[in-house]
Amino acid sequence: MTEMPDSRNAPSHDTAAPSGSAADARTSRTSRRRMLFGTAAAGAALLGAGCTSNKSNDAAEAQGQADIADDKPGKKVTIGFAGPQADHGWLNAINEQAKARAKKYEDVTLEATEGSNDNAQQIGQIETLINKKVDVLVVLPSDGKALTQVGLKAMRAGIPVVNLDRVFDSQQAYRCWIGGDNYGMGLNAGRYIGEQLKDKKNAKVVELAGIDNLELTRERTKGFDDALKNYPNIKKVARQAAEFTVESGQSKMAQLLRAEPKFDALWNHDDDQGVGAERAIEQAGRDEFLMVGGAGSRRVMDAIKRDDGVIKATVLYPPTMAASAIDLARALGQGKGIGGLSEFEIPASLTLYSAVVTKENVDEYLPTGFK
Repeated sequence: MTEMPDSRNAPSHDTAAPSGSAADARTSRTSRRRMLFGTAAAGAALLGAGCTSNKSNDAAEAQGQADIADDKPGKKVTIGFAGPQADHGWLNAINEQAKARAKKYEDVTLEATEGSNDNAQQIGQIETLINKKVDVLVVLPSDGKALTQVGLKAMRAGIPVVNLDRVFDSQQAYRCWIGGDNYGMGLNAGRYIGEQLKDKKNAKVVELAGIDNLELTRERTKGFDDALKNYPNIKKVARQAAEFTVESGQSKMAQLLRAEPKFDALWNHDDDQGVGAERAIEQAGRDEFLMVGGAGSRRVMDAIKRDDGVIKATVLYPPTMAASAIDLARALGQGKGIGGLSEFEIPASLTLYSAVVTKENVDEYLPTGFK
């Protein structure tokens, strides 16, 4: 899993924000190719070009090279980080990723709020960061729509905003968006299950979704259903919506098990609620199906590696996006672009890929698993 309220709608690329002047271009072609992101941006899809201008000197322009952010200390940048309350494994990982990434840079000072899932409280925390005149803001809003105005306020104050995952309602409320792909998460879960069951006649699958009034849940279900359309031998016979909690996962999974005496695959949207789902499965003594999780917890990856139960895969929703958001904020604050691209500015939008982790590739992804 996953975020909680207010999912991403496909973000647009029309945002203007002031950006600082770039330092003199001392970047060689080799260093220009050094990626700004480490494991945090593996599989990221670049969706747009930046919409603000970063100045560079004539020599760099003549060589067609942007001034690129790298690990070497540069202009000092104060980043304000307003994240969620850490009441969920994925949300806690978001906070940890952001703080750990900032510590790696000698030129970054991180001003982090305590985190809140209360809209009014988070708005107040962000306004405090604005009043402190931080150089850049990274915000994972408790509710994108409700916090749009404070994003606009920061942008109007000349503070670029990196909008993390839950998107603001207005394109003008952020300079750059980075987050997960909920539709792609469902699509890849469906494709994996489809390939496992493609030769089974009259295969049955069930779905343990997240909170149904959230757009992210609907996007995940739509992606899953769209993928299954390519496998006419497979039918989704039941679906229950849980609440991204262990308790709800257990109770809703128990209902699915009672309703369906036999099925071939289960897709669970969220590895945290999956703890409860697994309890219900164990209590029912059922093991005739394969289970695919969602988000990429370390617990589930360990289970995939052991391969001694129903869990065979999980579809990532990487919390490493928070580390990448810090990278983007630092580059914005220093007026630089990112390596591996010919662009002088950072992209306006990055969507992370929802990779499927299986026994075959789990060792590669284990370091990204969250607790």
